[in-house]
Amino acid sequence: MMPISSVGAISRKRSRRAGVTLIEMMIVVTIIALVAGLTYPSIAAGFDSLRLRSASNSIVSFLDTALDRADRRQQVVEIRISPRENALIARSADLGFVRRLDIPDGIHIAAVTPAVEGEPDGPRRFLVYPGGAVPRIGIELINQEGRHRSVSIDPVTGVPAAGTESQ
Repeated sequence: MMPISSVGAISRKRSRRAGVTLIEMMIVVTIIALVAGLTYPSIAAGFDSLRLRSASNSIVSFLDTALDRADRRQQVVEIRISPRENALIARSADLGFVRRLDIPDGIHIAAVTPAVEGEPDGPRRFLVYPGGAVPRIGIELINQEGRHRSVSIDPVTGVPAAGTESQ
């Protein structure tokens, strides 16, 4: 058997070797900070792209609701697109149907087609008649990075759809 004093010396040597030194901890923290700094721009760009896609899907849903209202209730629906306010408003003639869609921050309405001479960022009004031809409406969205995404109504089928994202 070993004397008790030598067992204590062995356990003290082990405790001195166990653990992490300050230099090792600083190296690990530096590596984590470097990885986070390198990946942040791509993660932020991914969130901006997701926000742009979500805004265009909201516009598609908004337009679909307005077109459906005109068809099912047999009411004229006015769709007002305001690039200055960054919003869309749909309302029926009797004001029994009023909807507003505010585009989220960081996303802006860049253009509304078909283009009209005069004020390019002035409000545009489109009328949807029950049983009538669907107006050709196109809305171009842009985010802070300059990525574009378009939303349009196909005048043949009357179905709104979001286009692909471009830079």
